[in-house]
Parts: sequence; C-alpha cells; structure tokens
Amino acid sequence: MTALTIGQLAERSGVATSAIRFYEDRGLITSDRTTGNQRRYPQSTLRRVAFIKTAQRIGLSLEEIGQALSTLPDRRTPTKADWHRLSRDWRPRLDEQIRRIELLRDRLDGCIGCGCLSLKSCALTNPGDDLAEIGPGAVLLDPDRRPW
Repeated sequence: MTALTIGQLAERSGVATSAIRFYEDRGLITSDRTTGNQRRYPQSTLRRVAFIKTAQRIGLSLEEIGQALSTLPDRRTPTKADWHRLSRDWRPRLDEQIRRIELLRDRLDGCIGCGCLSLKSCALTNPGDDLAEIGPGAVLLDPDRRPW
C-alpha cells in the first residue's frame, strides 16, 4: 500500500496541511514517521479525512467526530455500515439543530430575539424589558431560555 506525504494527502483530500496536522494533533488521524521524521499517511486516511469533512459540514464539532471515530476498532477507517450507525446516532442532535435553525428563520424578520434594540414589536413581545431577567442576549431565539 502506498503511503502519502502530508502534501499529497492535502492535495487529494482538499484539506490544508495545517488542518491535517491539527487533525493529527487531535487524534483524528495518525501517521507513521520516516527516519527523517517526515509524516507518511496510509491511503485509507483519505476516507477518514472525508468522514471528518462530511461530519463537520453537517455541524458536528471535532470533539463529536473524535468520539465517533474512537468507537471504531483498531482506529480503522469508517465503513458504509459505520457511517449508517453513526448517522443514526446523530439524528436526534441534527433534528435539534434543524429545530433551532427553523426557529431562528421564523423569528428573524420580526424580532431580534430581544437582546433588545427596542424595535416596535418589542413593546408587544417584551414590554418593560421583562426578558432581561432571563439573561443577556437574544433569549427568544434560544429554545433553552425562552420563557414558554
């Protein structure tokens, strides 16, 4: 099996070399070292990097991705079955993310979430700035802090 240099891995995966080093520092990928201490990556690392990029695109943190990859035996590359299992496990988290985005979309044009910039609608939604007791920021856009 051909080993890839960091430059080759970066070019083939579309990820900057600095990101590859960062992924390695976080334990998401691994490399072997040559006698000259240069990194060499197995070709299967391309699939791991693709997995990381895809998981990031759907909004997962590197911590969540690392936890998912740690469930794979012998740090192997994720298979189609692994992706199916992991994506099923992530579904509730993604559903919550979608719910939050929809709430933001639905309230964005009429309310800034009462942070408050004294928009005319705030006189109806937040008379007397009562929402200040809940805390700073746009509390109406945060489902965990809304008063209802």
